[in-house]
Amino acid sequence: MLLRVRPGASRSTVGGRYDGVGGPALVVAVKARAVEGQATKAVLESVATAFGVRRAAVTLVRGATSRDKLVDVAGNEPELRQRLTELLDDNGSH
Repeated sequence: MLLRVRPGASRSTVGGRYDGVGGPALVVAVKARAVEGQATKAVLESVATAFGVRRAAVTLVRGATSRDKLVDVAGNEPELRQRLTELLDDNGSH
């Protein structure tokens, strides 16, 4: 799934849609700054929490140093798709 990261936010949230070149991306705002992988680590933890999976189920595929990231979330596909749809339509309250 595509993510659009907003590091250095006042609070960490997962939700909302960013329409980029690769298609719609899920917006993930994290408090951590983009320094030494801190924001990426926080993003993976936030995504795991938002999808109700263990942190180990979320794998970074591409974009370690980019605001645009591609991640894989392991789990029940229909449930994950449903949750993604909910989060894309959300305003970031999670």
